[in-house]
Amino acid sequence: MKQNLNVNVNQLPDNPYLLLTPGPLSTSKKVKAAMLRDWCTWDQEYNQLVQSIRSRLVQMATTDPSAYTTVLMQGSGTFCVESVIGSVIPPTGKLLVLTNGAYGKRIAQMAEVLGIYAIVLDAGETKPVNVKQLEEVLKVDASITHVAVVHVETTTGMINPIEDVAKVSKKYGKTVIVDAMSSFGGVPVDVADLDIDFLISSANKCIQGVPGFGFIIAKKEALFTCKGLARSLSLDLYDQWETMEHGNGKWRYTSPTHTVRAFDQAMQELEEEGGVMARFERFTRNQQTLVEGMQKLGFQTLLPKEWQSPIITSFLFPDSTVFSFDEFYARMKEEGFVIYPGKITAAPTFRIGNIGDVHLEDIHRLLQGVENQLFWKTT
Repeated sequence: MKQNLNVNVNQLPDNPYLLLTPGPLSTSKKVKAAMLRDWCTWDQEYNQLVQSIRSRLVQMATTDPSAYTTVLMQGSGTFCVESVIGSVIPPTGKLLVLTNGAYGKRIAQMAEVLGIYAIVLDAGETKPVNVKQLEEVLKVDASITHVAVVHVETTTGMINPIEDVAKVSKKYGKTVIVDAMSSFGGVPVDVADLDIDFLISSANKCIQGVPGFGFIIAKKEALFTCKGLARSLSLDLYDQWETMEHGNGKWRYTSPTHTVRAFDQAMQELEEEGGVMARFERFTRNQQTLVEGMQKLGFQTLLPKEWQSPIITSFLFPDSTVFSFDEFYARMKEEGFVIYPGKITAAPTFRIGNIGDVHLEDIHRLLQGVENQLFWKTT
């Protein structure tokens, strides 16, 4: 839905630094400008916008949109994941969680807090989730009803083989839940082709909106079995869908109107860029250029190339007693870039993301900034 922003975006101030993180991330001035007006949650125009967003998200997710629907949910991406975990698994259900980082472990933690029986298959921090082990477990444990996996584990930047996970899970008749928080909109996925039941993502990731809500792409057949199962009032996935569906875009509780307007603008910009494949190609060029440049400066990546996503990259600390990430972070911020600390226990690392309104010229500027700040080499 086209918006008349009535503002000269060129007059908006530039951000003092570029966010090279996995989200929140740097957004365009038009996305920022979309938030400069107040909107009523009950206004028909706003509710039509919500419906338009829901429809376009399904079309983005699959070439067979008739079998799927979208639920928008207030809060961070984690709220949306917990909404699914707490709403779709019956009291007699059993969840298997494939994990190789903090976000897979968070799903397991949700299950524990919600009183859901869960099996956790942990592949460690530096390897993809183990599909062979998954099949071995599913062969012998018919009581497992749901399988959950993170597509891009931003703990390291690992991209997990969700195609194989879905294929094996469906072979044994399981419901498949994919946390695509940091990949949807930036890595091509067709939920119908993979037979994914629930795919979860957020406004402030690859679609390049701002924080405030996330969304669940749900197979209708799977969603309709969830009525009355939720373990939370505000995170009840089915009730949220039912209100949105039958209320023509209304939310059960106060919706993040400014974020929704910004997201609509971000979706327009994704379409103008050429869609998900074009964005995937930009992110991939960013990431490859980043790695090549950092390697020339003496840095090493944590993961091998074949396991690396185009979303975020983990770099090992330089082999120097003088190096300090805190100092490096502060110096890079002075250069105009915010990078990310590491999140794994296996090795000291830091991370650099390349999603958001980030382009090749920004990566080249970053690499020059890093070269300017190799303080541990000049001591």
